[in-house]
Amino acid sequence: MSKPTLPSSASSMPNWQRDAQDHLWMPYCQMKTASSPLPVVATQGMHLILDDGRRLIDGMGSWWTACHGYNHPHIAAAVTQQLSVMPHVMMGGIQHPQAALLATRLAALLPGDLQHVFFCDSGSVAVEVAMKMAVQFYLNRGCGNRHRFVSFRNAYHGDTTGAMSLCDPVTSMHAHFKGFLLEQYPQALPHTEEDFAVFEAFVREHSDSLAGIVIEPLIQGAGGMKFHQLNTLRGLREVCDRHDVLFIADEIATGFGRTGSMFACQAADVVPDIICLGKALTGGTMSFAATAATNRVFEAFYDDNASHALMHGPTFMGNPLACAAANASLDLFESEPRLQQARALESLLQQELQPCAALDSVVEVRARGAVGVVQVKTLDRIPQIIAAGVQRGIWIRPFKDMVYVTPPLNMPHDIARQLCCTIVDVLSDWDADRLPTEASL
Repeated sequence: MSKPTLPSSASSMPNWQRDAQDHLWMPYCQMKTASSPLPVVATQGMHLILDDGRRLIDGMGSWWTACHGYNHPHIAAAVTQQLSVMPHVMMGGIQHPQAALLATRLAALLPGDLQHVFFCDSGSVAVEVAMKMAVQFYLNRGCGNRHRFVSFRNAYHGDTTGAMSLCDPVTSMHAHFKGFLLEQYPQALPHTEEDFAVFEAFVREHSDSLAGIVIEPLIQGAGGMKFHQLNTLRGLREVCDRHDVLFIADEIATGFGRTGSMFACQAADVVPDIICLGKALTGGTMSFAATAATNRVFEAFYDDNASHALMHGPTFMGNPLACAAANASLDLFESEPRLQQARALESLLQQELQPCAALDSVVEVRARGAVGVVQVKTLDRIPQIIAAGVQRGIWIRPFKDMVYVTPPLNMPHDIARQLCCTIVDVLSDWDADRLPTEASL
């Protein structure tokens, strides 16, 4: 195999990045044609710091995770302290204080009786665990044929095999794995009474094979940043109750304040049977996730019969460093006004991004909590848009048909306005075809 041709900007790369060109396989990109990745060497507050000293406002919050900004001293101190005592220990037959404390705190925060917390190591795995719980819930009750799920168009639930099967089978990045993945029941997300009548008829017809309905509450993330209303969640919960189907909430992206409440389901006063958590769980410090279940679900596993146990256990589940970071992050939700800050960001993002709505190429500007979206008719020249943002001091990563931001919940309003105003400027140049033809970061 011949060595790949380096991008034209390779000469400006730091040595460590140039040396890694042949070895570091990057996510979600065609390695042969992708622009050179940004050389980030440090983070601070709301900013990424590049190798050459430039500071960029991070509009992405590192894929929704950095809910308190970067390098928060309280989280750093908690992780440092835990590192000096015990970086990791297996959870097979062993417990430790940080995991015990975190499970107790999450059970107290989660709505209803979501009292039983299973830790894992990434959001996709949390979804896999939820699927496994749901199928085995019915197996343990003697219903061996209930092993399929209703998911929704524009859904995204992760990149592992089971989670991929829940993603939109036509428009998602996993569509070309058809035939390899488990077969589910993808449906249109219902909104109106008529929609729900059709949807419920489908669930009724297939209830004998259904283990669960899986939804990203209020915001469908990587499938297109699609928003839906509280009544949609309430309606889905009612359908599940009427047909004895488990309601599974994937709050990996929406949990921990992103939509303005601690968990998106709480805004609708809905309690799922199983909830998946991740991303901001550790305040953006390290990979960690959890799947929590209600008493009803847990009791189907709590039995003298050993075969009814949940036989799952990621090697690094309950990692003490991650638990320490998560506990410190929860401290900040208790001591600092994160939810109020997220709700205030909704108004700011809507207002400051609104000038984009006047552009010919823009379909809609919308915001919910600390999520702002500019949806366009057709998004092209993405590398040029990213490069223009970098040149103006911001980091954004558009995809599909939108430019979006998911900033830290505590982003100061002056910085958030600078982020939004820069996006307006960049998209104005893009709409008027004034961006350079070459993307140079």
